[in-house]
Amino acid sequence: MNRITELVEELRLVLFDQGTMLLDSILPLLIFLITNAVLGLNYALVGALAVAGLFAIYRIARKENLVYALGGLSGVLLAAVFAKVSGSEAGFYLPGLITGTITILLCVISVVIKRPLVAWSSFLVRRWPLAWYWHPRVIPAYNEVTILWAVVFSARLVLELLLVQREATNALGAVRVFLGWPLTIILLIVSYLYGLWRLSHLRGPSVEEFKADTAPPWEGQKRGF
Repeated sequence: MNRITELVEELRLVLFDQGTMLLDSILPLLIFLITNAVLGLNYALVGALAVAGLFAIYRIARKENLVYALGGLSGVLLAAVFAKVSGSEAGFYLPGLITGTITILLCVISVVIKRPLVAWSSFLVRRWPLAWYWHPRVIPAYNEVTILWAVVFSARLVLELLLVQREATNALGAVRVFLGWPLTIILLIVSYLYGLWRLSHLRGPSVEEFKADTAPPWEGQKRGF
C-alpha cells in the first residue's frame, strides 16, 4: 500500500503539479475522432478547436501559466492547419507523428552523449542538482530508462506510420488515444520502479547524500527518480 501511495503521489507531481492536464490532450482528440466519423472533417476540426479553446479560457481564468493554458490550444490549432491544408483527416495527426519522431531522436542522442533525456525530465520537475544525475553510479539508471522510452515510442511510431500508409485514420485516432497518455502513465510507473531498483543496485549516493558530500558507502536513493 505504501508503494502504491508513493506511485500516486509521484504521478501527481509529474503530471499535474507542473501544469500538465490530461483532459487538454485527450478530450479534443476524442471529439475530433468521434465527430469526424459521424459528421466529417470540417465539423471535427471545429469541435476539437472549440473544446481546446474552452480549456484555454478556463486555464486563463484560473490565472494559470500561459504556456500551459495555451499549449493545448496551440497543438490542436496546428493539427487543424495540417488537416485543412492536406485535405485529409490524417493531417490532424501529423504534428503528433513529428513530435514522436523528435522525442525518439532526442532519446537516442541524449544517451549517446551521456546526458539522458529522462534525467533532464526529472531535473525539470524536481530541480535536484544536475551533477547528481551525471554521477557514475547514477547515470546508468537514467540511460537505461531513456533507452526504454526510445524503444516504446519507436514501436508506437511504427504502428502509427503503418496506419497512415493504409489510410486507416479512425484506427490511427484510436491508437493516439489509447497509446497516448495511458501508455505514458504506464511507462512512467515502469520507469519509476525500474529506476529505483537500478539505483539500489548501482549503490550510488542519494540526492541528499550527494548534496551533503557524504562519503561512501551510501544508503542510496529510496524515493524519487
